[in-house]
Amino acid sequence: MTATTDGSTGAVGPRAAAASEPSDTTPVAGDIGEVARRATARSVEHLLGQQDAQGWWKGDLETNVTMDAEDLLLRQFLGVQDAGTTEAAGRFIRGEQRADGTWATFYGGPGELSTTIEGYVALRLAGDRPDDPHMARAAAWIREQGGVAESRVFTRIWLALFGWWKWDDLPEVPPELIFLPKWFPLNIYSFGCWARQTIVPLTIVSALRPVRPAPFALDELHTDVSHPNPTKPLAAAASWDGIFQRIDKALHLYHKVAPRAVRRTAMNAAARWIVERQENDGCWGGIQPPAVYSVIALHLLGYDLKHPVMRAGLESLDRFAVWREDGSRMIEACQSPVWDTCLATIALADAGVSPDHPALVKAAEWMLDEQIVRSGDWAVRRPGLAPGGWAFEFHNDNYPDIDDTAEVILALRRVAHPDTARMDTAVRRGARWTLGMQSKNGAWGAFDADNVSPFPNRLPFCDFGEVIDPPSADVTAHVVEMLAYEGLGGHPDTRRGIEWLLAEQEADGAWFGRWGVNYVYGTGSAVPALVAAGIPVTHPAIRRAVGWVESVQNDDGGWGEDLRSYREEKWIGHGASTASQTAWALLALLAAGRRETPAVERGVAWLAAAQREDGSWDEPYFTGTGFPWDFSINYHLYRQVFPLTALGRYVNGEPLPGRASARAERLGDGRAKNVDERRPDSRADSRKGA
Repeated sequence: MTATTDGSTGAVGPRAAAASEPSDTTPVAGDIGEVARRATARSVEHLLGQQDAQGWWKGDLETNVTMDAEDLLLRQFLGVQDAGTTEAAGRFIRGEQRADGTWATFYGGPGELSTTIEGYVALRLAGDRPDDPHMARAAAWIREQGGVAESRVFTRIWLALFGWWKWDDLPEVPPELIFLPKWFPLNIYSFGCWARQTIVPLTIVSALRPVRPAPFALDELHTDVSHPNPTKPLAAAASWDGIFQRIDKALHLYHKVAPRAVRRTAMNAAARWIVERQENDGCWGGIQPPAVYSVIALHLLGYDLKHPVMRAGLESLDRFAVWREDGSRMIEACQSPVWDTCLATIALADAGVSPDHPALVKAAEWMLDEQIVRSGDWAVRRPGLAPGGWAFEFHNDNYPDIDDTAEVILALRRVAHPDTARMDTAVRRGARWTLGMQSKNGAWGAFDADNVSPFPNRLPFCDFGEVIDPPSADVTAHVVEMLAYEGLGGHPDTRRGIEWLLAEQEADGAWFGRWGVNYVYGTGSAVPALVAAGIPVTHPAIRRAVGWVESVQNDDGGWGEDLRSYREEKWIGHGASTASQTAWALLALLAAGRRETPAVERGVAWLAAAQREDGSWDEPYFTGTGFPWDFSINYHLYRQVFPLTALGRYVNGEPLPGRASARAERLGDGRAKNVDERRPDSRADSRKGA
């Protein structure tokens, strides 16, 4: 199903949807090389104009209205709401509502129950009445979907804070979890860092079960007002779900008899854990959800709102707000300056901007200052590893990001920074840290090594998206590409990464995209990395990838892939053409030596025709992910940096030519090209349609 412009759905297949999307593009005229050069020059000028005076770039990071709703709910809970903020948030949430009364988690997507409930409650806080037409439509749709009882756990936690749901009817997460040792099969470090930072404060909230007076009733969102909290049947006792459901029942019993001294000690330990991880800017992990729950947990333990920790935390949440010209206020789930800056630097350099251009030097200087030189939670699994990574955000020293670190190094190597010794030292530290974060299977996750426990995802509490951080093809590809350009393409650890990537290729030639949508992103990451590492373009894996990319090109010359590809196989590789996804496809084809082909020329022509007069591109579609399908992201800078990178490589050729191979030869390390060309059995096919 695909969404129509009025928010309804129509039975239109993915190919038809891609072809029937309204297009702003018109065919370009003239020599395609000259067209590409003009488009590149316009894009360079635009992107240079977006740089901050300090050297960084940052585009808006757009998600869905749960961020805005939970911000209002937090202010209501703490008693710090103000009319101006509430009105601005209400205006934004109202503007995101679809004609059928629902809210989606991504542009053009279907209505989503929990998001719609939270959007509805937020508008009630903003003064909208249940009998207003847009509210009545939302409430009716919520009831049709089963009401509040069918929403995710996190939504019901927010409702429980105000007495709209019973704490007894929520999964139990005891604060004693903080005591479980690191070797235990399920401990706080079994979770991905984003889930860990959220769950620890929620153990305090779950133990204390606070209820603040609700400003209104929500009977209209229940299907049975007399019994609004129905009990769901248990799964079979022999199943994992059944086992964890029964453990949850036991934990509910423990909640009633937990020794007060033990519980108080556990909550104090959790509070110390939280406070120790507060960043210099007052936030936690650079992301909004852990900051929200940490503020609530500490407040419940007696931290006054004027306490330095609380004051800094609340001030950090204000920095997630984006005020728009229409007076509305959007909350970012996170901010991405390091990621955006390294990608912008790569794009400008590959587009032909001089390595010593002041903008690139200033960007490199800012990135060098952002390197993290102290240990964080990643050291739990790698205690002997020296730090040296980069995070995604302005302030997040506890959780450097392997993906960011690889791309920052690739960006720094494109800049002629005047202090070459400082540059080389930073790159060496970053590369060494990245190598040390390799998982046992030879691949890399985003934040931790070997974060692959099967248990966290089984917990009844964890129904809000991915809660572990297993290795992914896109992160592994970026690391392999970086190591190759550092002359380490034949290093044994790089070779293990290459072998893992080859084994993860789908039967049709694509790679799954964990942090970008989806197979177009995974393939656009993997092919350039493998070629950079010495895999010849004649290798069967590269040929299959090229065949797949060319087979999913849209009739208009662009590429697109809908987020529904994470759920429905028919959407894989299909969707309305977007600037970022067209660029990813082109990056794969260009790396594979397909520059002089109709597919590439049509893709370049589409980018040039879709470009605005100011050199930018528009892209309402969400092409990034936090959790595939469950939490989608529209990175507003993706539509600028990736098309420029693709155009630049089309005009100027592949980046850093010859440097990596020459360096590898000096190291006697050019063995990557000899990787076995037989295709290992793919272990990734089961992801399709999951």
